[in-house]
Amino acid sequence: MPYKEREIEKKYYSIGEVADQFKVAPSLIRYWEGEFDIIRPKKDKKGNRRYTKDDIQKIRYVYHLVKEKGYTLQGAQEVIASGRDQGFDKVAAVQKLQEIRDFLINMKHELQSRKGS
Repeated sequence: MPYKEREIEKKYYSIGEVADQFKVAPSLIRYWEGEFDIIRPKKDKKGNRRYTKDDIQKIRYVYHLVKEKGYTLQGAQEVIASGRDQGFDKVAAVQKLQEIRDFLINMKHELQSRKGS
């Protein structure tokens, strides 16, 4: 069996990397940090924000509420405050299912290209 390298997972992400993941400006992430109490990244000695995977999940939830579901900031704050944040799990599950779907589609294309060769 051939050796397969494991992907190296980062522990912390910069604000630019997080903004790129969501295709938004870093200023929006900083703004949401001030508006939503659940987003609290660690800061290094220089004051640069360092986001963990948990922080990114929380940003993903806010992104889902505001950008995908169309909530206002106040509406999203109310959803989060009301304890209906079981949406964290739903958003994570949807993301995982999308990753699996993309993997299967890539595998299908690879098998079709091998068949055609």
